Amino acid sequence: MTKRELSIAFQTDKRASAYIDLAKLVDEYSFDAVTVYCDAPFHPSYAPLMLMAPHIKRARIGPAGIPPSRMHPLDIAAQTALLADIAAGGVYLGLVRGGWLEDHGIKELQPPIQAMREAIEIIRKTLAGESAGYAGQVYRIADHVRAPYPTPQTKIPLQIGTWGEKLAALAGEFADEVKIGGSANPDVIPVIADYIAVGEARAGRAKGTVKVVIGAVSVIDEDRALARWIARKSVSLYMPIVSRLDPTLEIDPELMTTVQAHVNAGDDDAAARLIPDDILDRFVFAGNPEDVIKQCEKLYEAGAGRVELGTPHGARAAATGIHLIGKAVIPGLAHFLQS
Repeated sequence: MTKRELSIAFQTDKRASAYIDLAKLVDEYSFDAVTVYCDAPFHPSYAPLMLMAPHIKRARIGPAGIPPSRMHPLDIAAQTALLADIAAGGVYLGLVRGGWLEDHGIKELQPPIQAMREAIEIIRKTLAGESAGYAGQVYRIADHVRAPYPTPQTKIPLQIGTWGEKLAALAGEFADEVKIGGSANPDVIPVIADYIAVGEARAGRAKGTVKVVIGAVSVIDEDRALARWIARKSVSLYMPIVSRLDPTLEIDPELMTTVQAHVNAGDDDAAARLIPDDILDRFVFAGNPEDVIKQCEKLYEAGAGRVELGTPHGARAAATGIHLIGKAVIPGLAHFLQS
Protein backbone atom coordinates (compact mmCIF):
# COMPACT_ATOMS: atom_id res chain seq x y z
CA MET A 1 0.00 0.00 0.00
CA THR A 2 1.29 3.48 -0.91
CA LYS A 3 1.99 5.70 2.09
CA ARG A 4 -0.64 8.34 2.65
CA GLU A 5 -0.28 11.59 4.59
CA LEU A 6 -2.20 13.52 7.22
CA SER A 7 -1.88 17.27 7.69
CA ILE A 8 -3.44 19.99 9.81
CA ALA A 9 -4.52 23.50 8.76
CA PHE A 10 -5.15 26.76 10.61
CA GLN A 11 -7.06 29.93 9.90
CA THR A 12 -4.92 33.07 10.24
CA ASP A 13 -6.96 34.93 12.83
CA LYS A 14 -4.70 34.66 15.86
CA ARG A 15 -2.33 36.62 18.05
CA ALA A 16 1.36 36.08 17.34
CA SER A 17 1.80 34.09 20.54
CA ALA A 18 -1.01 31.71 19.53
CA TYR A 19 0.72 30.77 16.26
CA ILE A 20 3.83 29.87 18.24
CA ASP A 21 1.87 27.84 20.80
CA LEU A 22 0.08 25.92 18.04
CA ALA A 23 3.36 25.21 16.27
CA LYS A 24 4.84 23.73 19.44
CA LEU A 25 1.71 21.67 19.97
CA VAL A 26 1.51 20.14 16.49
CA ASP A 27 5.23 19.32 16.62
CA GLU A 28 4.47 16.87 19.42
CA TYR A 29 2.80 14.64 16.82
CA SER A 30 3.78 13.14 13.47
CA PHE A 31 1.83 15.36 11.08
CA ASP A 32 3.20 15.30 7.55
CA ALA A 33 2.37 18.95 6.84
CA VAL A 34 1.13 22.06 8.61
CA THR A 35 -0.86 24.53 6.53
CA VAL A 36 -2.13 28.04 7.11
CA TYR A 37 -4.84 29.60 4.98
CA CYS A 38 -4.54 32.82 2.99
CA ASP A 39 -8.08 34.17 3.02
CA ALA A 40 -8.73 37.90 2.86
CA PRO A 41 -9.12 39.79 5.15
CA PHE A 42 -7.27 37.47 7.57
CA HIS A 43 -3.50 37.65 8.09
CA PRO A 44 -1.67 36.78 4.87
CA SER A 45 0.10 33.43 5.17
CA TYR A 46 3.78 34.19 5.43
CA ALA A 47 3.95 36.09 8.73
CA PRO A 48 2.14 33.30 10.64
CA LEU A 49 4.32 30.70 8.91
CA MET A 50 7.48 32.59 9.87
CA LEU A 51 6.34 32.63 13.49
CA MET A 52 5.57 28.91 13.42
CA ALA A 53 8.56 27.63 11.43
CA PRO A 54 11.22 27.69 14.18
CA HIS A 55 9.03 25.46 16.34
CA ILE A 56 8.05 22.82 13.76
CA LYS A 57 10.85 20.31 13.30
CA ARG A 58 9.08 17.40 11.58
CA ALA A 59 6.42 18.59 9.15
CA ARG A 60 6.74 20.65 6.00
CA ILE A 61 4.81 23.90 6.17
CA GLY A 62 3.15 26.12 3.63
CA PRO A 63 0.24 28.32 2.57
CA ALA A 64 -2.96 27.01 0.98
CA GLY A 65 -3.20 28.99 -0.94
CA ILE A 66 -2.05 32.33 -2.29
CA PRO A 67 -3.85 34.01 -5.20
CA PRO A 68 -1.35 35.63 -7.57
CA SER A 69 -3.98 38.35 -7.98
CA ARG A 70 -3.19 39.36 -4.37
CA MET A 71 0.59 38.87 -4.37
CA HIS A 72 3.02 39.28 -7.27
CA PRO A 73 4.95 36.12 -8.24
CA LEU A 74 8.25 37.83 -7.40
CA ASP A 75 6.99 38.48 -3.85
CA ILE A 76 5.67 34.93 -3.54
CA ALA A 77 9.07 33.58 -4.56
CA ALA A 78 10.92 35.87 -2.14
CA GLN A 79 8.72 34.99 0.82
CA THR A 80 8.93 31.27 0.00
CA ALA A 81 12.72 31.39 -0.15
CA LEU A 82 12.94 33.12 3.22
CA LEU A 83 10.53 30.62 4.79
CA ALA A 84 12.53 27.72 3.36
CA ASP A 85 15.62 29.13 5.09
CA ILE A 86 14.12 28.53 8.55
CA ALA A 87 11.70 25.61 8.08
CA ALA A 88 13.46 22.49 9.38
CA GLY A 89 10.90 20.10 7.89
CA GLY A 90 10.74 21.80 4.51
CA VAL A 91 8.14 23.98 2.82
CA TYR A 92 5.60 23.78 0.06
CA LEU A 93 3.84 26.49 -1.91
CA GLY A 94 0.09 26.52 -2.44
CA LEU A 95 -1.50 28.69 -5.13
CA VAL A 96 -5.19 29.33 -5.84
CA ARG A 97 -7.23 31.64 -8.04
CA GLY A 98 -8.85 32.95 -4.86
CA GLY A 99 -12.42 33.25 -3.68
CA TRP A 100 -14.52 36.32 -2.98
CA LEU A 101 -11.79 38.62 -4.33
CA GLU A 102 -14.31 41.18 -5.55
CA ASP A 103 -15.75 41.47 -2.04
CA HIS A 104 -12.39 42.88 -0.97
CA GLY A 105 -11.84 45.13 -3.96
CA ILE A 106 -9.30 42.78 -5.56
CA LYS A 107 -9.49 42.35 -9.32
CA GLU A 108 -8.61 38.86 -10.57
CA LEU A 109 -5.90 38.77 -13.22
CA GLN A 110 -7.17 37.90 -16.68
CA PRO A 111 -7.24 35.44 -18.29
CA PRO A 112 -7.06 33.54 -14.97
CA ILE A 113 -5.62 30.21 -16.13
CA GLN A 114 -2.96 31.94 -18.19
CA ALA A 115 -2.16 34.17 -15.22
CA MET A 116 -1.62 31.11 -13.05
CA ARG A 117 0.55 29.43 -15.69
CA GLU A 118 2.77 32.51 -15.97
CA ALA A 119 2.93 33.00 -12.20
CA ILE A 120 4.12 29.41 -11.72
CA GLU A 121 6.82 29.81 -14.35
CA ILE A 122 8.08 33.09 -12.86
CA ILE A 123 8.15 31.72 -9.31
CA ARG A 124 10.02 28.60 -10.39
CA LYS A 125 12.58 30.53 -12.42
CA THR A 126 13.17 32.94 -9.57
CA LEU A 127 13.54 30.23 -6.92
CA ALA A 128 15.97 28.38 -9.20
CA GLY A 129 18.21 31.47 -9.28
CA GLU A 130 17.53 32.11 -12.96
CA SER A 131 16.47 35.32 -14.65
CA ALA A 132 12.85 36.09 -13.86
CA GLY A 133 12.55 37.80 -17.24
CA TYR A 134 9.15 37.22 -18.77
CA ALA A 135 7.11 38.56 -21.63
CA GLY A 136 3.69 37.00 -21.27
CA GLN A 137 0.06 37.93 -21.69
CA VAL A 138 -0.23 38.88 -18.02
CA TYR A 139 3.27 39.50 -16.64
CA ARG A 140 6.19 41.42 -18.10
CA ILE A 141 9.47 41.27 -16.17
CA ALA A 142 12.85 42.54 -17.35
CA ASP A 143 15.53 39.97 -18.16
CA HIS A 144 18.00 41.38 -15.63
CA VAL A 145 15.68 40.62 -12.68
CA ARG A 146 17.03 37.83 -10.47
CA ALA A 147 16.64 36.83 -6.84
CA PRO A 148 19.05 39.00 -4.81
CA TYR A 149 18.73 36.60 -1.84
CA PRO A 150 19.80 32.99 -1.18
CA THR A 151 17.52 30.58 -3.02
CA PRO A 152 16.45 27.11 -1.81
CA GLN A 153 18.79 24.24 -2.49
CA THR A 154 15.93 21.92 -3.42
CA LYS A 155 12.82 22.33 -5.54
CA ILE A 156 9.81 23.62 -3.62
CA PRO A 157 6.75 21.35 -4.04
CA LEU A 158 3.80 23.12 -5.66
CA GLN A 159 0.17 22.66 -4.69
CA ILE A 160 -2.71 24.14 -6.66
CA GLY A 161 -6.07 24.44 -4.97
CA THR A 162 -9.04 24.11 -7.29
CA TRP A 163 -12.35 22.47 -8.10
CA GLY A 164 -12.08 23.57 -11.71
CA GLU A 165 -11.42 21.33 -14.69
CA LYS A 166 -9.06 23.74 -16.49
CA LEU A 167 -6.97 24.66 -13.47
CA ALA A 168 -6.74 21.02 -12.38
CA ALA A 169 -5.44 20.19 -15.86
CA LEU A 170 -2.84 22.96 -15.52
CA ALA A 171 -1.85 21.42 -12.20
CA GLY A 172 -1.40 18.13 -14.02
CA GLU A 173 1.31 19.81 -16.07
CA PHE A 174 3.15 21.65 -13.30
CA ALA A 175 2.10 20.76 -9.76
CA ASP A 176 2.91 18.12 -7.20
CA GLU A 177 -0.51 18.24 -5.51
CA VAL A 178 -4.06 19.44 -6.10
CA LYS A 179 -6.04 20.49 -3.04
CA ILE A 180 -9.82 20.07 -2.93
CA GLY A 181 -10.93 22.50 -0.25
CA GLY A 182 -14.06 22.42 1.87
CA SER A 183 -14.81 18.77 1.19
CA ALA A 184 -14.67 15.39 2.89
CA ASN A 185 -16.45 13.64 0.01
CA PRO A 186 -14.65 10.53 -1.31
CA ASP A 187 -16.74 10.51 -4.50
CA VAL A 188 -15.16 13.69 -5.82
CA ILE A 189 -11.56 12.43 -5.65
CA PRO A 190 -11.61 10.31 -8.85
CA VAL A 191 -13.39 13.16 -10.67
CA ILE A 192 -10.61 15.63 -9.83
CA ALA A 193 -8.00 12.95 -10.63
CA ASP A 194 -9.47 12.67 -14.13
CA TYR A 195 -9.27 16.45 -14.56
CA ILE A 196 -5.63 16.35 -13.48
CA ALA A 197 -4.88 13.45 -15.85
CA VAL A 198 -5.58 15.66 -18.87
CA GLY A 199 -2.67 17.89 -17.92
CA GLU A 200 -0.47 14.98 -16.91
CA ALA A 201 -0.92 13.50 -20.38
CA ARG A 202 -0.26 16.89 -21.99
CA ALA A 203 3.05 17.14 -20.12
CA GLY A 204 4.04 13.51 -20.67
CA ARG A 205 3.60 12.67 -16.98
CA ALA A 206 2.14 9.37 -15.81
CA LYS A 207 -1.42 9.45 -14.53
CA GLY A 208 -1.35 9.76 -10.75
CA THR A 209 1.90 11.73 -10.69
CA VAL A 210 0.03 14.60 -9.02
CA LYS A 211 -1.26 13.80 -5.54
CA VAL A 212 -4.86 14.64 -4.60
CA VAL A 213 -5.23 16.40 -1.24
CA ILE A 214 -8.64 16.85 0.34
CA GLY A 215 -9.49 18.82 3.44
CA ALA A 216 -12.21 20.59 5.35
CA VAL A 217 -13.36 21.87 8.71
CA SER A 218 -12.71 19.36 11.50
CA VAL A 219 -14.32 19.17 14.93
CA ILE A 220 -13.18 16.28 17.11
CA ASP A 221 -14.28 15.57 20.66
CA GLU A 222 -15.07 12.56 22.82
CA ASP A 223 -18.55 14.09 23.05
CA ARG A 224 -19.64 13.06 19.57
CA ALA A 225 -22.94 14.95 19.60
CA LEU A 226 -21.27 18.21 20.62
CA ALA A 227 -18.61 17.88 17.93
CA ARG A 228 -21.15 17.24 15.21
CA TRP A 229 -23.35 20.13 16.32
CA ILE A 230 -20.46 22.60 16.19
CA ALA A 231 -19.44 21.17 12.82
CA ARG A 232 -22.97 21.71 11.52
CA LYS A 233 -22.77 25.37 12.50
CA SER A 234 -19.34 25.76 10.89
CA VAL A 235 -20.27 24.04 7.63
CA SER A 236 -23.47 26.02 7.18
CA LEU A 237 -21.31 29.03 6.30
CA TYR A 238 -19.72 27.46 3.22
CA MET A 239 -21.84 24.44 2.27
CA PRO A 240 -24.16 26.41 -0.05
CA ILE A 241 -21.09 27.49 -2.04
CA VAL A 242 -19.11 24.23 -2.07
CA SER A 243 -22.22 22.21 -2.91
CA ARG A 244 -22.35 24.02 -6.26
CA LEU A 245 -18.73 23.08 -6.99
CA ASP A 246 -18.98 19.35 -6.36
CA PRO A 247 -20.38 17.58 -9.46
CA THR A 248 -21.03 14.35 -7.54
CA LEU A 249 -23.49 15.79 -5.03
CA GLU A 250 -27.23 15.75 -5.44
CA ILE A 251 -28.55 18.13 -2.80
CA ASP A 252 -31.94 19.79 -2.90
CA PRO A 253 -31.25 23.37 -4.06
CA GLU A 254 -34.13 24.60 -1.92
CA LEU A 255 -32.36 23.22 1.15
CA MET A 256 -29.21 25.16 0.25
CA THR A 257 -31.22 28.30 -0.38
CA THR A 258 -32.85 28.02 3.03
CA VAL A 259 -29.53 27.32 4.77
CA GLN A 260 -28.01 30.37 3.07
CA ALA A 261 -30.95 32.53 4.10
CA HIS A 262 -30.51 31.57 7.75
CA VAL A 263 -26.75 32.22 7.53
CA ASN A 264 -27.35 35.62 5.96
CA ALA A 265 -29.77 36.42 8.79
CA GLY A 266 -27.14 35.47 11.37
CA ASP A 267 -29.08 32.44 12.61
CA ASP A 268 -26.42 29.71 12.46
CA ASP A 269 -28.43 27.44 14.78
CA ALA A 270 -31.40 27.37 12.40
CA ALA A 271 -29.08 26.70 9.46
CA ALA A 272 -27.31 23.90 11.31
CA ARG A 273 -30.53 22.11 12.25
CA LEU A 274 -31.35 21.67 8.54
CA ILE A 275 -28.21 19.67 7.71
CA PRO A 276 -28.69 15.87 7.81
CA ASP A 277 -25.91 13.49 8.86
CA ASP A 278 -25.16 12.03 5.44
CA ILE A 279 -24.69 15.48 3.93
CA LEU A 280 -22.64 16.69 6.91
CA ASP A 281 -20.08 13.92 6.40
CA ARG A 282 -19.50 15.07 2.81
CA PHE A 283 -18.35 18.50 3.98
CA VAL A 284 -16.63 18.16 7.36
CA PHE A 285 -14.71 15.82 9.64
CA ALA A 286 -16.93 15.62 12.69
CA GLY A 287 -17.41 13.45 15.74
CA ASN A 288 -15.18 11.40 18.00
CA PRO A 289 -11.78 10.04 16.90
CA GLU A 290 -13.34 6.82 15.61
CA ASP A 291 -15.67 8.81 13.35
CA VAL A 292 -12.80 10.81 11.90
CA ILE A 293 -10.65 7.73 11.39
CA LYS A 294 -13.45 6.12 9.37
CA GLN A 295 -13.87 9.27 7.27
CA CYS A 296 -10.16 9.46 6.52
CA GLU A 297 -10.03 5.77 5.61
CA LYS A 298 -12.76 6.27 3.00
CA LEU A 299 -10.86 9.19 1.50
CA TYR A 300 -7.58 7.27 1.30
CA GLU A 301 -9.37 4.30 -0.25
CA ALA A 302 -10.89 6.65 -2.86
CA GLY A 303 -7.42 7.84 -3.86
CA ALA A 304 -6.50 10.75 -1.59
CA GLY A 305 -2.77 11.08 -1.11
CA ARG A 306 -3.19 13.46 1.81
CA VAL A 307 -6.07 14.36 4.10
CA GLU A 308 -6.02 17.75 5.78
CA LEU A 309 -7.91 18.48 9.00
CA GLY A 310 -8.84 22.14 9.16
CA THR A 311 -9.87 24.68 11.76
CA PRO A 312 -11.31 24.62 14.47
CA HIS A 313 -10.20 21.03 15.36
CA GLY A 314 -11.79 20.92 18.82
CA ALA A 315 -15.35 21.39 20.06
CA ARG A 316 -14.20 23.35 23.10
CA ALA A 317 -10.65 24.40 22.23
CA ALA A 318 -8.28 23.79 19.34
CA ALA A 319 -5.70 22.16 21.61
CA THR A 320 -8.18 19.51 22.79
CA GLY A 321 -8.94 18.49 19.22
CA ILE A 322 -5.28 18.51 18.19
CA HIS A 323 -4.35 16.23 21.09
CA LEU A 324 -7.11 13.81 20.07
CA ILE A 325 -5.86 13.82 16.49
CA GLY A 326 -2.30 13.19 17.63
CA LYS A 327 -3.07 10.57 20.26
CA ALA A 328 -5.96 8.72 18.59
CA VAL A 329 -6.50 9.58 14.92
CA ILE A 330 -2.89 9.34 13.74
CA PRO A 331 -2.30 5.96 15.46
CA GLY A 332 -5.68 4.78 14.19
CA LEU A 333 -4.58 5.49 10.61
CA ALA A 334 -1.14 3.92 10.98
CA HIS A 335 -1.89 1.27 8.35
CA PHE A 336 -2.20 4.10 5.77
CA LEU A 337 0.33 6.57 7.15
CA GLN A 338 3.20 4.13 7.72
CA SER A 339 2.88 1.94 4.61
